[in-house]
Amino acid sequence: MSLFWRIFGLNAVVLGFATALLLWAPVTVSVPVLLTEAVILVGGLAVMLVANGALLRWGLAPLDRLTKLMTTVDLLRPGQRLPVAGGGEVPELIRTFNAMLDRLEHERATSTARVLLAQEAERRRIAQELHDEVGQSMTAILLVLGRAADDAHEPLREELQQAQEITRESLDEVRRLVRRLRPGVLDDLGLISALSSLTHDFATHTGLRVVRRFDADLPALDPETELVLYRVAQESMTNTARHADAERLEVSLSPADGAVTLDIADDGRGMEAACEGAGIRGMRERALLIGAALDIASAPGAGTRIRLTAPVPRKQP
Repeated sequence: MSLFWRIFGLNAVVLGFATALLLWAPVTVSVPVLLTEAVILVGGLAVMLVANGALLRWGLAPLDRLTKLMTTVDLLRPGQRLPVAGGGEVPELIRTFNAMLDRLEHERATSTARVLLAQEAERRRIAQELHDEVGQSMTAILLVLGRAADDAHEPLREELQQAQEITRESLDEVRRLVRRLRPGVLDDLGLISALSSLTHDFATHTGLRVVRRFDADLPALDPETELVLYRVAQESMTNTARHADAERLEVSLSPADGAVTLDIADDGRGMEAACEGAGIRGMRERALLIGAALDIASAPGAGTRIRLTAPVPRKQP
């Protein structure tokens, strides 16, 4: 039934009921109108308006649900759809809107995949240049300073040794940046070793107590899934260090039913539910890349828990 005929039918029901009351009810209208008659007429009008409003609200409820979904839908949380029942203009509108969401989510996932893959390629390029150019140059400077310090006399030797120590610390920082940009251990030793190295460096630089629980019996994951799990853990830990004011961080990785679950929980100050910055939205975009589900549970004063459930890729027959 079209929207026009639905509204027309609802109004016809109300008006028909009112006409039936006038025809068969023992009520007359005098001239001039008596007070009791006026009260009855006004009461009948009120009943008609209430009945008409209730029926219209029931008839237009699908449009209200559609409007609410349109104002709250988020492409980073896929799967939000409205049920479709019956025919007519309103169900067809809902079907069209659901189809539009399917198309937008697919286009968003495709474009996000292209952006993230390009971003990872750029990270690898920059990391390679830092390692090959800056790292080697600083290593050469370190060797030159060491030879100069051996041949120099005091107090120049002490100054050269201080410059040597500063260069060594800078070289260590460049290497740390290279590891953050391109986790070579992830390619060489796998996800668990990469996460162990990441959490160890995090605990060393932040002073937080980090508890690791990594299940060794994980299913085989493709490189893309491992990279997403690693990047989400990295971003979560960075957010903890910057914003959580926490003392303890727990990182766990375990198999689930056809999936792998990564849990990062801290005992920090938590955050508001609506307070999602670029870091969390970036994690949601990475989760979309592999069809994973990202859940964030946080409350002020109760810490934050981030859970990423990544499906295990099926083996090709």
